[in-house]
Amino acid sequence: MSNDQIRFDDGASYERYMGVWSQLVAAKFLAWLAPQNGLSWLDVGCGNGAFTEIIFKQCQPSAVTGIDPAPAQIGYARQRLADYPVKLEEGDAQNLPLDANSVNIAVMPLVIFFVPEPAKGVAEMARVVAPGGTVAAYAWDMLGGGFPYASLQAALVNTGISVPRPPSAEASQMAVMQELWQQAGLMNLESEVISVTRTFVDFADYWQTVLGAPSVGPQLNAMSAAEQQAFQTQIRASLPLETNGQITLHAHVNAIKGIVAQ
Repeated sequence: MSNDQIRFDDGASYERYMGVWSQLVAAKFLAWLAPQNGLSWLDVGCGNGAFTEIIFKQCQPSAVTGIDPAPAQIGYARQRLADYPVKLEEGDAQNLPLDANSVNIAVMPLVIFFVPEPAKGVAEMARVVAPGGTVAAYAWDMLGGGFPYASLQAALVNTGISVPRPPSAEASQMAVMQELWQQAGLMNLESEVISVTRTFVDFADYWQTVLGAPSVGPQLNAMSAAEQQAFQTQIRASLPLETNGQITLHAHVNAIKGIVAQ
């Protein structure tokens, strides 16, 4: 298993691979979060703006700031969110470029397992949220079968091909997230498991999607034509292929929210 860093260098490919999933979860997550309208938001690890866009569509915020370390993702987000009053910056989740008590809600969507020191990331969100505000996150249950492409990654590993993993996969576990929120002094903790499904038109749709994955795309694209064809046959047989050719995958996240003490 490789510990190589997963690089997010293509916002468009990421949109097809993960942005669609992110928005499916975001809609349910924000309904569960049930925030008031007119609040100021921080989207930590905003990526290509998939979650940020749903904030504007569902929550009528007064202001939104998005922070992400990947220039390519920020560039894509700026185009995507050109019609929204959003502030986008390159930045580190462990050292947020915001003043203390400066926003009402900080959210970390599908990011906490990428933060090298998750406790610092949660503490930083608690620092920048005003008293009485909300600190929340959701993460694919990486160790509990929640990641939508887990079977594909496992198949690659079984063939002897290394797959980079996020540095803090354990932080996606519900118990670990609850402990992190408690350590940050957050109050009134609530948690929820949120399940989603996504349907691909056919295997070709699925395959083109995963070819753009930052974690497994390079390995798939490096295969010879014969190797790729053999691997496609293996993966196709493992997927829930419906009679009409569609493929519906299931995934789930662990979600948590807490309040900054007044």
